[in-house]
Amino acid sequence: MDSIERKDLNTEQQNANSANIDALSVREILQAINHEDRSIADKIADSIDAIEQTVEICTHAIKDGGRIYYIGAGTSGRLGVLDASEIPPTFSAPSNLFTGIIAGGDKALRKSIEGAEDSAEQAVIDLKSAKVQSGDVLIGISTSGAAKYVQSALNYAKSVNLKTVYLLCNTTPFLKANTDVTISIDTGAEIITGSTRMKGGTATKMVLNMISTTCMIRLGKVYGNLMVDLMAVNEKLVDRGVRVIMQLTKHNYEQAKEVLKKSDMSVKTAIVMIHHSCDLGEARRLIDENNGILRNIIR
Repeated sequence: MDSIERKDLNTEQQNANSANIDALSVREILQAINHEDRSIADKIADSIDAIEQTVEICTHAIKDGGRIYYIGAGTSGRLGVLDASEIPPTFSAPSNLFTGIIAGGDKALRKSIEGAEDSAEQAVIDLKSAKVQSGDVLIGISTSGAAKYVQSALNYAKSVNLKTVYLLCNTTPFLKANTDVTISIDTGAEIITGSTRMKGGTATKMVLNMISTTCMIRLGKVYGNLMVDLMAVNEKLVDRGVRVIMQLTKHNYEQAKEVLKKSDMSVKTAIVMIHHSCDLGEARRLIDENNGILRNIIR
């Protein structure tokens, strides 16, 4: 039996600051929304310890050959899919390193699938289909902690020896689950009562960005604050990659671009080739030997 009722969840409360929002001008509505959004970063700061634990768990899992899965329903699921899908192009990471799973499948990315979040059985089916295995990490996302789909997924994942993290936007989940870490972002009452696509969604995106980005930094995908592991696959990224190479070497634009072409369009590899005056094969060997940490290679 649940220890609390849905009506008691902070995300279900009526926000006194927006009680008459329908009578406000456009500017006043925008200011009211902006005022509420400004509190999110401070709320997240209160949960840094749990987010740090999550990053440590994820980083260790990846180093040991594991993968990271996000799972959620509705907005929570969509944000998980979004964050996971942006990791490969940003950091040249394998496409399955981070995977987003949403209740209702890919159709739910564009259209609400009624009742999908209430299917405990489907969560297990979806995880089995994704071939999760011991050593992976599952991050269950549910702003209210009331999605049976997410609760079931977390409990199943724990039963097959995955590390589990519960990300919610309440002080305590409506449906408890067996997890290693709980990240509770108390976003409070929404500007529109119960509309967790707003503050809850903003908090969720920020936390997922923090987790995945910090993991990639710790895994050597960044040098300073430069995306040295990007693959230059379009004109914008070619230009950015060349400028990164220029910044970390003494090459001019054309010289940097030429080495980038010789490196199979890998910025990090090009930088190593220049610093060590070596060919592509030797640069790749040095990168592998140093676990991809550019700072160790060009120190």
